[in-house]
Amino acid sequence: MTMPPADDEPTFAHSVLSQRLTRHGVTVQVEIYEDGEGKWILEVVDAQKASHVWDDHFESDHQALAEAIRALEEETVESMAAPAKPDSLH
Repeated sequence: MTMPPADDEPTFAHSVLSQRLTRHGVTVQVEIYEDGEGKWILEVVDAQKASHVWDDHFESDHQALAEAIRALEEETVESMAAPAKPDSLH
């Protein structure tokens, strides 16, 4: 039996703009959540299930998605999500 969340636990609205993105051969999951105060949280989850959450929150979910795309295009993608090496596959 699952218990309902406690009243003091925050609930985050999930943006419809959350999606899987692939850039330069690396795929990440972009998650965008409303923070309960009118701003948006950006989280990028890489192939190893490591979560990268931005410290700054965004005015809109569109701005959060634009930042995720900018980061994947402009920053070293490998620093965010390195593809699995063939010798590490099971």
